[in-house]
Amino acid sequence: MPLILEGFIAFDHEVSVIAVRSRDGETRAWPLSRNEHRSGILHCATPLAEHPLQNVAEAAAFNVMHELDYVGVMAFEFFVVSDDAGQHRLLANEIAPRVHNSGHWSIEGAVTSQFENHLRAVANMPLGETSLLAPCAMLNIIGRMPARDAVLAVPGTRLHDYGKAPRAGRKIGHITVLAADTASLDARIAAVEALLVNDLGK
Repeated sequence: MPLILEGFIAFDHEVSVIAVRSRDGETRAWPLSRNEHRSGILHCATPLAEHPLQNVAEAAAFNVMHELDYVGVMAFEFFVVSDDAGQHRLLANEIAPRVHNSGHWSIEGAVTSQFENHLRAVANMPLGETSLLAPCAMLNIIGRMPARDAVLAVPGTRLHDYGKAPRAGRKIGHITVLAADTASLDARIAAVEALLVNDLGK
């Protein structure tokens, strides 16, 4: 019986880049997001205004999309690992040929969301800008919805309810948090996290 052997990877953190390619080969990418997981489920994705490996991630994504002649949005997850000399590099973890959970922050946090640019690409329309509008983050709602009004009372929040039945380990919505600076963003993320009643099923 064929087997696949997987080893543990010592990595600094995980990042993902969401990229889009049009029918005529135009490509765009959103800023790398730093991803935090809890019990194997994405908890928070925070796009970074700057990351030293942004260009490397973009180049890898664009190369794959060009080779596949892919049209639309595609997501690439990477582990950021360090070598013996302390240099960082990317190790591919996952590729998803679709809009991706780690890019949901783009609905409010980017000039053009991943959803709009996916439609633009498929419809052969010019792609929209992918730059950040403000410091932001996306937090998943897992298993159980938090109190709506309490979440919306936190400044800069947007709550997305997917209309799915509550179930342990199931993503049933997400919350986008925006702020004027990273310090304010961190405080607002902490306030939202205190309201989450996530049921991870673990």
